[in-house]
Amino acid sequence: MHFAEELTGQFRKKRAPLAAIALGDPSHMSCTANDMGFEEVFSRLVEAYGKKGDILVVLTTSGQSVNLIRAHAKAKDKGLFTIAFLGKTGGPMLGSSDLEWLVEGFPTSDRIQEAHMAAIHIIIEMVEKYMGYAPKNQQVAEAFS
Repeated sequence: MHFAEELTGQFRKKRAPLAAIALGDPSHMSCTANDMGFEEVFSRLVEAYGKKGDILVVLTTSGQSVNLIRAHAKAKDKGLFTIAFLGKTGGPMLGSSDLEWLVEGFPTSDRIQEAHMAAIHIIIEMVEKYMGYAPKNQQVAEAFS
């Protein structure tokens, strides 16, 4: 949700919004989980909204989340570009995305999530720099120029 709101809102500087949605609508999740099982909550949204040319980003500290594995598979079936932020061993998702990053070496999820969040902020900063919105003197932005 944080990634999507940084894209649709703004990060460091006022700019045009970028299209992004978080697949976490509580009503949808409750309805789908009740009728189809929690394993389908995200794949149904990918099926409903995903179009070729879209990007699905999944974050999982283990790579074991069946609901994300199924959403990822649905995205691949529909021709979406997939990005996975993984942790621990990467689980069954390891090696299945167009781009992936595995955060290894932490037995608990908190440090993996912190690393994922830092990477998301760097990516947003890079996107804003690419779009011409990031100030030229930012250290992180300069590292990617």
